[in-house]
Amino acid sequence: MSQYWSPIVATLSPYVPGEQPKLQNLVKLNTNENPYPPSPKALQAIRAAASDTLRLYPDPASEGLCQAVARALGVRPEQVFVGNGSDEVLAHAFQAFFKHEGRPLLFPDISYSFYPVYCGLYQIEHATVALDEAFGVVVDDYLPSQGRQAGGVILPNPNAPTGRALPLADIERLAAGNPQCVVLIDEAYVDFGAESAVALVDRHPNLLVVQTLSKSRSLAGLRVGYAIGHPALIEGLNRIKDSFNSYPIDRLAAAGAIAAIEDQAHFDRTRLAVIATRERLAAGLVELGFEVLPSAANFVFARHPAHDGAALAAQLRERSIIVRHFKRPRIDQFLRITVGTDAECASLITALKTLLN
Repeated sequence: MSQYWSPIVATLSPYVPGEQPKLQNLVKLNTNENPYPPSPKALQAIRAAASDTLRLYPDPASEGLCQAVARALGVRPEQVFVGNGSDEVLAHAFQAFFKHEGRPLLFPDISYSFYPVYCGLYQIEHATVALDEAFGVVVDDYLPSQGRQAGGVILPNPNAPTGRALPLADIERLAAGNPQCVVLIDEAYVDFGAESAVALVDRHPNLLVVQTLSKSRSLAGLRVGYAIGHPALIEGLNRIKDSFNSYPIDRLAAAGAIAAIEDQAHFDRTRLAVIATRERLAAGLVELGFEVLPSAANFVFARHPAHDGAALAAQLRERSIIVRHFKRPRIDQFLRITVGTDAECASLITALKTLLN
């Protein structure tokens, strides 16, 4: 603690990102990165953009990138906002839409752990809503009742770290049932098996959908995310952005992102490969006695009834296999395991067979 800190700094509980260990021959299954390289066209575009134009500021509106996202998703460019990773897009959305005195922001009790961090940073009133016994979202729990109205709703779909997804009909009921506030659907993992709510934004002016290139486009190191919604919501995000950083997307990121979005063949090939490996991994874990939640993401969430989750994670680490363990109520026996390559997942299963026996 420093005497020079502002009062809010001492009260913050910062987000703890997944470990990025510098170990040799590591099977890294802890941060939901894509195991496959990005589109070769994206890498080529980044190299081409690394020219003397880097002395110039990038386009503050990122028009080319907004147009590429709009074409890919079948929306209008004025419905698109881009930012430095989806985390920055989410941060701007928290500032723009969720601070309403007496009306808390609602999100699940087991969900993306950055949400309460943003609430602390921006001093947003919030309340968590318990998942059901099967770790599913109960839509009715987010609808106005007995005079209680939310000041905002945010859900990851699929949820993280559980991997469970809501059908589109439930997302629509959530947006239609909360016309007084913004309903934000965080679709970081949607391309691995869930239904995107982008198709609903024209019908619901309070619906904002956030996606990222970090997962299904293999560009976690590039930091590009975007939001889709009614132009009035996009204007709100731009007002926050231009009061914070007018140039969040650099020239290299814009070039690589556009090329990656336009390379549909590479996207489909790698996305489907991850889905296929996920199903084999889940089946292998079930064979070993694990309970595995149904996943529509690029990870699985699993626990073994006879083995402690933290102990398993530590034992795997001794074998240079890193998975994610959360020391939180209700899920402290689970491991979140990123879907790696077939070879990486086979190494995990082999190690677990040894540990469980």
